[in-house]
Amino acid sequence: MGNSRAYPVFRTTDAVEAWTQAQRLSALLEERDDEVTLVADLLTVEDARQMAAALPGAEFRYAEVRTDPVTRDFLDFSLDIATAEYAALEPELPLSVLHHVSPGTVEDRFVRAVGQGFASIGLPGRWPEDDEADAHGHYKYDGVEVVFNCDDVNWLEPSHRHTVFVHVDKWGDLPRVEKLAAYLGGTVLGEAQLGW
Repeated sequence: MGNSRAYPVFRTTDAVEAWTQAQRLSALLEERDDEVTLVADLLTVEDARQMAAALPGAEFRYAEVRTDPVTRDFLDFSLDIATAEYAALEPELPLSVLHHVSPGTVEDRFVRAVGQGFASIGLPGRWPEDDEADAHGHYKYDGVEVVFNCDDVNWLEPSHRHTVFVHVDKWGDLPRVEKLAAYLGGTVLGEAQLGW
């Protein structure tokens, strides 16, 4: 059991560039999961409308728990973002979305729809064996993640930058991460963070 270790390997203020670099790294995975995980916090009506258009059929929720003041029952977000009036939608914010898709379906639209809130695209898989470094791929831990509007993988350090992370096994596999960062023309940008 345990979590992956996520290392930042690329940062930029250009969301499309971050996504492009994440795709380059993901292409190096020996095996790729058949699902991509999309997550976003939506802080403005414009952000919510853009994301709803990018992810038709996705379920949007309140970003923070809301309860009925009388019954204390949990409330679900139920408005249609595309058709709700601005005045009705604004008090419902912030919203969030967690959506799983097949690779290569909506990710480009998702990147263009990222607004002011945190967002991420998770690309799990398994890194190939590396005999030179005596490193083995681990399907449970390995993958690439691009985090938008943040410098850390756990969304604790808001930023105007977008960060690409390499996920490796729970022991850290720093030599592999250094090779992957060099593949992008850079170096590892910080310490390991607790990943997925």
